[in-house]
Amino acid sequence: MSRDVAVVAFAQTKHTGEDAGLTEVELLAPVITEIKQATGLNRFGFTCSGSLDYLAGAPFSFVSALDTVGAWPPISESHVEMDGAWALYEAWVRLQHGDVDTALVYGFGKTSQGSLREIMTLQLDPYYLAPLGPDQVSLAALQARAFLDAGHKEDDLRAVAARSRAAGRANPYALDLPDPADEGYEVAPLRPHDCAPITDGAAAVVLAAGDRARELSGHPAWIRGIDHRIEAHSLGVRDLSRSESAALAAGKAGARDVEVAELHAQFSHEELILREAIGLADDVRVNPSGGPLAANPVMATGLIRIGEAASWIHRGEARRTLGHAASGPCLQHNLVCVLEA
Repeated sequence: MSRDVAVVAFAQTKHTGEDAGLTEVELLAPVITEIKQATGLNRFGFTCSGSLDYLAGAPFSFVSALDTVGAWPPISESHVEMDGAWALYEAWVRLQHGDVDTALVYGFGKTSQGSLREIMTLQLDPYYLAPLGPDQVSLAALQARAFLDAGHKEDDLRAVAARSRAAGRANPYALDLPDPADEGYEVAPLRPHDCAPITDGAAAVVLAAGDRARELSGHPAWIRGIDHRIEAHSLGVRDLSRSESAALAAGKAGARDVEVAELHAQFSHEELILREAIGLADDVRVNPSGGPLAANPVMATGLIRIGEAASWIHRGEARRTLGHAASGPCLQHNLVCVLEA
Protein backbone atom coordinates (compact mmCIF):
# COMPACT_ATOMS: atom_id res chain seq x y z
CA MET A 1 0.00 0.00 0.00
CA SER A 2 1.65 3.22 -1.15
CA ARG A 3 -0.86 5.65 0.41
CA ASP A 4 -2.42 5.73 3.85
CA VAL A 5 -6.22 5.76 3.51
CA ALA A 6 -8.71 6.12 6.34
CA VAL A 7 -12.43 5.92 6.98
CA VAL A 8 -13.25 9.45 8.14
CA ALA A 9 -17.06 9.36 8.28
CA PHE A 10 -19.87 6.81 8.43
CA ALA A 11 -23.66 7.17 8.29
CA GLN A 12 -26.55 4.73 8.03
CA THR A 13 -30.33 4.72 7.99
CA LYS A 14 -32.55 3.65 10.84
CA HIS A 15 -33.34 0.32 9.26
CA THR A 16 -36.88 -0.97 8.82
CA GLY A 17 -38.26 -4.47 8.53
CA GLU A 18 -41.02 -3.65 6.09
CA ASP A 19 -41.54 -1.51 3.01
CA ALA A 20 -41.99 2.08 4.18
CA GLY A 21 -43.01 3.19 0.70
CA LEU A 22 -39.72 4.97 0.00
CA THR A 23 -37.87 4.80 -3.29
CA GLU A 24 -34.17 3.99 -3.26
CA VAL A 25 -33.46 7.69 -3.79
CA GLU A 26 -35.61 8.67 -0.80
CA LEU A 27 -34.00 5.93 1.29
CA LEU A 28 -30.51 7.09 0.46
CA ALA A 29 -30.94 10.88 0.49
CA PRO A 30 -30.80 11.43 4.30
CA VAL A 31 -27.63 9.33 4.55
CA ILE A 32 -25.83 11.27 1.83
CA THR A 33 -26.93 14.55 3.39
CA GLU A 34 -25.64 13.42 6.80
CA ILE A 35 -22.28 12.30 5.45
CA LYS A 36 -21.79 15.58 3.56
CA GLN A 37 -22.60 17.58 6.68
CA ALA A 38 -20.25 15.45 8.80
CA THR A 39 -17.30 16.06 6.47
CA GLY A 40 -18.18 19.49 5.12
CA LEU A 41 -17.69 18.12 1.61
CA ASN A 42 -20.18 18.49 -1.23
CA ARG A 43 -18.03 16.88 -3.91
CA PHE A 44 -15.62 13.97 -3.76
CA GLY A 45 -12.69 12.89 -5.87
CA PHE A 46 -14.34 9.54 -6.55
CA THR A 47 -17.76 8.02 -5.92
CA CYS A 48 -18.56 4.30 -5.86
CA SER A 49 -21.76 2.47 -4.93
CA GLY A 50 -22.95 -1.07 -4.35
CA SER A 51 -26.46 -2.33 -5.06
CA LEU A 52 -28.42 -5.11 -6.75
CA ASP A 53 -30.71 -4.56 -9.73
CA TYR A 54 -32.69 -7.71 -8.88
CA LEU A 55 -33.82 -6.16 -5.58
CA ALA A 56 -35.14 -3.09 -7.36
CA GLY A 57 -36.53 -5.09 -10.29
CA ALA A 58 -35.04 -2.69 -12.81
CA PRO A 59 -31.84 -2.58 -14.86
CA PHE A 60 -29.21 0.03 -13.96
CA SER A 61 -31.21 0.98 -10.88
CA PHE A 62 -28.08 2.53 -9.35
CA VAL A 63 -28.21 5.34 -11.91
CA SER A 64 -31.30 6.90 -10.35
CA ALA A 65 -29.59 6.79 -6.95
CA LEU A 66 -27.00 9.21 -8.28
CA ASP A 67 -29.68 11.90 -7.99
CA THR A 68 -28.95 11.89 -4.26
CA VAL A 69 -25.23 12.49 -4.82
CA GLY A 70 -25.45 15.09 -7.54
CA ALA A 71 -23.87 14.12 -10.84
CA TRP A 72 -23.55 17.62 -12.31
CA PRO A 73 -21.01 19.03 -12.88
CA PRO A 74 -19.75 15.59 -14.00
CA ILE A 75 -18.22 13.38 -11.31
CA SER A 76 -15.87 10.40 -11.40
CA GLU A 77 -18.20 7.51 -10.53
CA SER A 78 -18.30 3.73 -10.53
CA HIS A 79 -20.58 0.95 -9.33
CA VAL A 80 -20.31 -2.67 -8.23
CA GLU A 81 -23.15 -5.16 -8.39
CA MET A 82 -22.14 -6.32 -4.93
CA ASP A 83 -22.26 -5.23 -1.32
CA GLY A 84 -20.99 -1.71 -0.68
CA ALA A 85 -17.93 -3.21 1.04
CA TRP A 86 -16.58 -4.08 -2.40
CA ALA A 87 -17.34 -0.55 -3.56
CA LEU A 88 -15.17 0.56 -0.63
CA TYR A 89 -12.39 -1.74 -1.85
CA GLU A 90 -12.60 -0.21 -5.34
CA ALA A 91 -12.51 3.28 -3.83
CA TRP A 92 -9.47 2.33 -1.75
CA VAL A 93 -7.70 1.15 -4.91
CA ARG A 94 -8.71 4.36 -6.69
CA LEU A 95 -7.19 6.47 -3.92
CA GLN A 96 -3.92 4.57 -4.34
CA HIS A 97 -3.56 6.22 -7.76
CA GLY A 98 -2.67 9.46 -6.01
CA ASP A 99 -4.63 11.96 -8.13
CA VAL A 100 -7.64 12.24 -5.78
CA ASP A 101 -7.78 12.45 -1.99
CA THR A 102 -11.41 11.70 -1.08
CA ALA A 103 -14.00 9.08 -2.01
CA LEU A 104 -17.69 8.62 -1.24
CA VAL A 105 -18.88 5.02 -0.92
CA TYR A 106 -22.47 3.94 -0.38
CA GLY A 107 -24.68 0.87 -0.56
CA PHE A 108 -28.44 0.42 -0.40
CA GLY A 109 -31.10 -2.26 -0.68
CA LYS A 110 -34.83 -2.81 -0.26
CA THR A 111 -35.25 -6.51 0.43
CA SER A 112 -38.92 -6.05 1.36
CA GLN A 113 -39.88 -5.63 -2.31
CA GLY A 114 -39.48 -9.29 -3.25
CA SER A 115 -38.57 -12.75 -2.04
CA LEU A 116 -34.91 -12.55 -1.04
CA ARG A 117 -34.65 -16.33 -0.79
CA GLU A 118 -35.67 -16.68 -4.45
CA ILE A 119 -33.69 -13.67 -5.69
CA MET A 120 -30.43 -14.98 -4.25
CA THR A 121 -30.93 -18.26 -6.12
CA LEU A 122 -30.14 -16.31 -9.29
CA GLN A 123 -26.51 -15.89 -8.21
CA LEU A 124 -25.90 -19.64 -8.35
CA ASP A 125 -24.16 -21.49 -11.15
CA PRO A 126 -26.67 -21.28 -14.06
CA TYR A 127 -25.95 -24.78 -15.37
CA TYR A 128 -25.89 -27.05 -12.34
CA LEU A 129 -27.13 -25.28 -9.18
CA ALA A 130 -29.65 -22.64 -10.21
CA PRO A 131 -31.88 -25.07 -12.17
CA LEU A 132 -32.32 -27.08 -8.96
CA GLY A 133 -33.79 -23.98 -7.30
CA PRO A 134 -32.15 -24.17 -3.85
CA ASP A 135 -32.94 -21.02 -1.91
CA GLN A 136 -30.56 -19.03 0.25
CA VAL A 137 -31.78 -20.38 3.60
CA SER A 138 -31.72 -24.00 2.43
CA LEU A 139 -28.11 -23.65 1.31
CA ALA A 140 -27.21 -22.02 4.62
CA ALA A 141 -28.90 -24.94 6.39
CA LEU A 142 -26.63 -27.35 4.50
CA GLN A 143 -23.64 -25.45 5.84
CA ALA A 144 -25.10 -25.31 9.34
CA ARG A 145 -25.60 -29.08 9.30
CA ALA A 146 -21.98 -29.60 8.20
CA PHE A 147 -20.87 -27.28 11.01
CA LEU A 148 -22.92 -29.16 13.63
CA ASP A 149 -21.71 -32.52 12.36
CA ALA A 150 -18.15 -31.27 12.92
CA GLY A 151 -18.79 -31.29 16.67
CA HIS A 152 -20.93 -28.26 17.55
CA LYS A 153 -24.39 -27.94 19.09
CA GLU A 154 -27.59 -26.09 18.23
CA ASP A 155 -27.28 -24.30 21.57
CA ASP A 156 -24.15 -22.62 20.17
CA LEU A 157 -26.27 -21.13 17.39
CA ARG A 158 -28.98 -20.01 19.77
CA ALA A 159 -26.40 -18.22 21.95
CA VAL A 160 -25.17 -16.23 18.94
CA ALA A 161 -28.74 -15.26 18.00
CA ALA A 162 -29.61 -14.22 21.57
CA ARG A 163 -26.51 -12.04 21.95
CA SER A 164 -27.00 -10.44 18.54
CA ARG A 165 -30.64 -9.56 19.17
CA ALA A 166 -29.86 -8.14 22.61
CA ALA A 167 -27.09 -5.97 21.13
CA GLY A 168 -29.40 -4.90 18.32
CA ARG A 169 -32.01 -3.59 20.74
CA ALA A 170 -29.35 -1.24 22.12
CA ASN A 171 -28.49 -0.05 18.61
CA PRO A 172 -30.81 2.78 17.44
CA TYR A 173 -30.28 1.80 13.79
CA ALA A 174 -31.12 -1.92 14.13
CA LEU A 175 -34.47 -3.67 14.32
CA ASP A 176 -36.13 -4.21 17.71
CA LEU A 177 -36.31 -8.01 17.74
CA PRO A 178 -37.30 -10.18 20.71
CA ASP A 179 -35.08 -12.82 22.27
CA PRO A 180 -35.07 -16.19 20.47
CA ALA A 181 -38.18 -18.20 21.21
CA ASP A 182 -38.86 -21.95 21.06
CA GLU A 183 -39.82 -21.99 17.41
CA GLY A 184 -39.92 -24.69 14.80
CA TYR A 185 -37.27 -24.96 12.14
CA GLU A 186 -37.14 -22.56 9.22
CA VAL A 187 -35.00 -25.14 7.42
CA ALA A 188 -33.41 -27.65 9.80
CA PRO A 189 -31.17 -27.07 11.69
CA LEU A 190 -31.83 -23.32 11.31
CA ARG A 191 -34.68 -21.72 13.24
CA PRO A 192 -36.17 -18.30 12.35
CA HIS A 193 -33.94 -16.51 14.89
CA ASP A 194 -30.85 -18.04 13.25
CA CYS A 195 -31.60 -16.15 10.01
CA ALA A 196 -31.07 -12.45 9.31
CA PRO A 197 -34.33 -10.47 9.13
CA ILE A 198 -35.71 -8.83 6.01
CA THR A 199 -34.43 -5.25 6.17
CA ASP A 200 -34.50 -2.07 4.09
CA GLY A 201 -31.68 0.40 4.54
CA ALA A 202 -28.63 2.24 3.27
CA ALA A 203 -25.20 3.34 4.45
CA ALA A 204 -22.38 5.60 3.34
CA VAL A 205 -18.68 5.95 4.14
CA VAL A 206 -16.14 8.61 3.24
CA LEU A 207 -12.53 7.61 2.62
CA ALA A 208 -9.68 10.11 2.60
CA ALA A 209 -5.95 9.80 2.06
CA GLY A 210 -3.00 11.14 4.05
CA ASP A 211 -3.20 14.67 5.43
CA ARG A 212 -6.68 15.11 3.96
CA ALA A 213 -7.93 12.41 6.32
CA ARG A 214 -6.44 14.23 9.30
CA GLU A 215 -8.14 17.45 8.21
CA LEU A 216 -11.55 15.78 7.97
CA SER A 217 -11.45 13.71 11.18
CA GLY A 218 -9.90 14.04 14.60
CA HIS A 219 -9.81 10.24 14.86
CA PRO A 220 -9.43 8.75 11.38
CA ALA A 221 -9.71 4.97 11.17
CA TRP A 222 -6.73 4.00 9.01
CA ILE A 223 -7.05 0.98 6.75
CA ARG A 224 -3.98 -1.06 7.72
CA GLY A 225 -4.94 -4.10 5.69
CA ILE A 226 -7.69 -5.08 3.26
CA ASP A 227 -8.06 -8.24 1.21
CA HIS A 228 -10.79 -10.38 -0.34
CA ARG A 229 -10.74 -14.00 -1.50
CA ILE A 230 -13.21 -16.33 -3.17
CA GLU A 231 -13.70 -20.08 -3.07
CA ALA A 232 -14.97 -22.53 -5.68
CA HIS A 233 -18.53 -21.86 -6.80
CA SER A 234 -19.57 -25.51 -6.57
CA LEU A 235 -20.60 -26.40 -3.03
CA GLY A 236 -19.68 -30.02 -3.58
CA VAL A 237 -15.95 -29.30 -3.72
CA ARG A 238 -15.83 -27.19 -0.54
CA ASP A 239 -15.65 -28.09 3.14
CA LEU A 240 -18.73 -26.18 4.29
CA SER A 241 -17.84 -26.52 7.97
CA ARG A 242 -15.02 -24.00 7.55
CA SER A 243 -14.11 -20.95 5.45
CA GLU A 244 -10.75 -21.12 3.71
CA SER A 245 -11.32 -17.84 1.86
CA ALA A 246 -12.03 -15.95 5.09
CA ALA A 247 -8.89 -17.40 6.67
CA LEU A 248 -6.76 -16.42 3.67
CA ALA A 249 -8.22 -12.89 3.47
CA ALA A 250 -7.71 -12.41 7.21
CA GLY A 251 -4.09 -13.51 6.96
CA LYS A 252 -3.37 -11.21 4.02
CA ALA A 253 -5.08 -8.27 5.78
CA GLY A 254 -3.14 -8.79 9.01
CA ALA A 255 -6.17 -9.62 11.16
CA ARG A 256 -4.54 -9.94 14.57
CA ASP A 257 -4.73 -8.18 17.92
CA VAL A 258 -8.13 -6.63 17.14
CA GLU A 259 -10.42 -5.46 19.94
CA VAL A 260 -13.70 -5.37 18.02
CA ALA A 261 -14.82 -7.42 15.01
CA GLU A 262 -17.94 -6.75 12.95
CA LEU A 263 -18.73 -9.90 10.96
CA HIS A 264 -21.13 -10.16 8.02
CA ALA A 265 -22.82 -13.31 9.36
CA GLN A 266 -26.36 -13.58 7.98
CA PHE A 267 -26.90 -16.87 9.81
CA SER A 268 -25.87 -17.71 13.36
CA HIS A 269 -23.52 -20.55 12.42
CA GLU A 270 -21.64 -18.24 10.03
CA GLU A 271 -20.37 -16.12 12.92
CA LEU A 272 -18.85 -19.18 14.57
CA ILE A 273 -17.22 -20.33 11.33
CA LEU A 274 -15.83 -16.85 10.73
CA ARG A 275 -14.49 -16.46 14.27
CA GLU A 276 -12.48 -19.64 13.81
CA ALA A 277 -11.34 -18.81 10.27
CA ILE A 278 -10.18 -15.29 11.14
CA GLY A 279 -8.59 -16.49 14.38
CA LEU A 280 -10.37 -14.10 16.74
CA ALA A 281 -9.43 -14.35 20.40
CA ASP A 282 -12.10 -15.12 22.98
CA ASP A 283 -11.97 -11.58 24.39
CA VAL A 284 -12.70 -9.88 21.05
CA ARG A 285 -16.07 -8.13 20.98
CA VAL A 286 -17.94 -9.64 18.04
CA ASN A 287 -20.83 -7.76 16.44
CA PRO A 288 -21.52 -5.38 19.35
CA SER A 289 -23.89 -3.55 16.96
CA GLY A 290 -26.06 -6.67 16.70
CA GLY A 291 -24.69 -7.51 13.28
CA PRO A 292 -26.78 -8.83 10.38
CA LEU A 293 -28.96 -10.88 12.73
CA ALA A 294 -30.30 -7.56 14.05
CA ALA A 295 -30.49 -5.71 10.70
CA ASN A 296 -29.59 -6.93 7.21
CA PRO A 297 -30.06 -4.29 4.49
CA VAL A 298 -28.67 -6.38 1.64
CA MET A 299 -25.97 -4.60 -0.39
CA ALA A 300 -25.23 -2.31 2.57
CA THR A 301 -24.72 -4.86 5.37
CA GLY A 302 -21.04 -5.50 4.67
CA LEU A 303 -20.29 -1.80 4.30
CA ILE A 304 -22.02 -1.22 7.64
CA ARG A 305 -19.71 -3.77 9.26
CA ILE A 306 -16.71 -1.70 8.18
CA GLY A 307 -18.44 1.53 9.21
CA GLU A 308 -19.36 0.16 12.63
CA ALA A 309 -15.80 -1.08 13.15
CA ALA A 310 -14.46 2.37 12.18
CA SER A 311 -16.88 4.09 14.56
CA TRP A 312 -15.13 2.56 17.56
CA ILE A 313 -11.95 4.31 16.47
CA HIS A 314 -13.78 7.55 15.63
CA ARG A 315 -15.13 7.63 19.20
CA GLY A 316 -11.71 6.85 20.66
CA GLU A 317 -12.99 3.61 22.21
CA ALA A 318 -10.68 1.18 20.38
CA ARG A 319 -7.33 1.26 18.63
CA ARG A 320 -7.60 -1.72 16.28
CA THR A 321 -10.81 -3.15 14.82
CA LEU A 322 -11.94 -5.42 12.00
CA GLY A 323 -14.77 -5.21 9.48
CA HIS A 324 -15.80 -8.22 7.39
CA ALA A 325 -18.10 -8.66 4.41
CA ALA A 326 -19.31 -11.82 2.68
CA SER A 327 -20.93 -12.61 -0.64
CA GLY A 328 -22.22 -15.70 -2.41
CA PRO A 329 -23.68 -18.93 -1.01
CA CYS A 330 -22.25 -20.39 2.18
CA LEU A 331 -19.59 -17.71 2.73
CA GLN A 332 -18.12 -18.20 -0.73
CA HIS A 333 -16.49 -14.76 -0.97
CA ASN A 334 -14.97 -12.91 2.00
CA LEU A 335 -13.47 -9.45 2.46
CA VAL A 336 -11.53 -8.47 5.58
CA CYS A 337 -10.62 -4.88 6.46
CA VAL A 338 -8.36 -4.09 9.43
CA LEU A 339 -8.63 -0.57 10.86
CA GLU A 340 -6.34 1.21 13.28
CA ALA A 341 -6.25 4.48 15.18
